Amino acid sequence: MTEATEKDYDGVLLRRHPAEGNGVVAEIVLNRAEAMNAISTATAAAIRDVARSLAEDAAVRAVVVSSAPPAVEGKNHAFCVGVDLKERNEMTDADLVATRPAFRRTWAAFGALPMPVIAAVSGYALGGGCELALGCDLIVADDGAVFGLPEVSVGVIPGGGGTQTLARRVGMNRAADLIFTARRIDADEADRFGMIDRRVAGTSTARAAALELAQHIARNSPVGVRNAKHALRVGADLPLAAGLDVEDGAWRATAFSADRAEGVRAFVEKRKPVWP
Repeated sequence: MTEATEKDYDGVLLRRHPAEGNGVVAEIVLNRAEAMNAISTATAAAIRDVARSLAEDAAVRAVVVSSAPPAVEGKNHAFCVGVDLKERNEMTDADLVATRPAFRRTWAAFGALPMPVIAAVSGYALGGGCELALGCDLIVADDGAVFGLPEVSVGVIPGGGGTQTLARRVGMNRAADLIFTARRIDADEADRFGMIDRRVAGTSTARAAALELAQHIARNSPVGVRNAKHALRVGADLPLAAGLDVEDGAWRATAFSADRAEGVRAFVEKRKPVWP
């Protein structure tokens, strides 16, 4: 297996890890440790650029969103503490209006990718950082994770999808509790609420666990996994009958693919499939 490669964007690293068998696991690293991985306008654009580069890449089997470790040894890890408020403080109302569409595309970028996206949360996931994680398909968090949507405490509301994605994960009442109070919750409470999908022991351990999960996903049919994500994402908010129609279309797109033929053949021959 060859070594991982790395490309540096503005505040974001893109690593490509060889997947078992074939294909790639991509890792998007939020890389502004000196600012606790806060999202500036430039970083938001970099996230969109990285997502755009991955969207049409057939080699990518799964994506992990992780974060750079603390810039100073001994400081708390931060997955992402949200938008860069120092930058926002210099913006006019016109600036906020002008940048709003681009930031909305940033928050939606991970969910819109055709392959599964896993957030690896160590440390603080606050505001827009929490919303980035909520926009992923799966959240892996370690014991050091802290989640919060503190926007109402600074005079705004969650604007990166948080009012919608959090309610869909934990229910309306629990989402209201967290949003109205602006309070932070630790990994224990997030786990009880159903906010995270996998909990791992220790601190700064979420990245390794998320990469392991991504490698597990990468062993499966890329056509099947992508079509399953499409059916889940598109059908989730539809009436059941309409959702079943979405599933049927995804099934047809998979059932007559070369992956399906190879998967059945490999099962009969008692070997690992080699996905075409």
